[in-house]
Amino acid sequence: MTTSRPSTRLFDAVLCDFDNVIRFYDTTELARLERAAGLEQGTTMKVAYAPEIDLPLLLGKITQHEWVESIVLGLTARVPKTTARELATTLAKAPFWADEAVVDLLRRVRARVPLILVTNATLDFDNDLASLGLSDFADHVVSSAQVGVAKPDREIYEIASERADVAIDRCLFVDDRLENIEAAVALGMMGLHYREPADLEESVSCLLDGPQLTHGQR
Repeated sequence: MTTSRPSTRLFDAVLCDFDNVIRFYDTTELARLERAAGLEQGTTMKVAYAPEIDLPLLLGKITQHEWVESIVLGLTARVPKTTARELATTLAKAPFWADEAVVDLLRRVRARVPLILVTNATLDFDNDLASLGLSDFADHVVSSAQVGVAKPDREIYEIASERADVAIDRCLFVDDRLENIEAAVALGMMGLHYREPADLEESVSCLLDGPQLTHGQR
């Protein structure tokens, strides 16, 4: 049950996106392969992240293997099928890392208020967190593939607020995509359009500068 607690803070929970805020991908090899194939850099991702190809993956309706096959099909008008498969597979297996500055900052945030990851992710997201050593990083994870709804659908924000046990208008939502921020703000949340760690640090400074409180003391 969502409850509202009296607070002098601007927010009582932080709901944070994962990709391009915490996690980043190395697409150097993909760019090299695209150049070798005579493709404009970013062509593979443009095909892969088109809604008709990407959304079924993010809603947990297809596997990553099926997603790769869809990318291959989308690229075969431009390059031979073997090249298309190499490009799609390279994208799917692109190495990734976590921004340690953001991870450290959010760990400090979590010591004060609930931290909820709200991500458009695949069914493999738990494994991705484990590979980064972040399985216990947040209080809850709201993954689109697990809940069957993706940002910017209002339902995923409502689920995240309920998991935090904090009223929607007491949540700070952090994301790198403006349309996701706008959807959160339309529901009454505070929104932070993330571009660099300094953006996040500034937004949570009021939380970190005050006396330390545990979740139960909010």
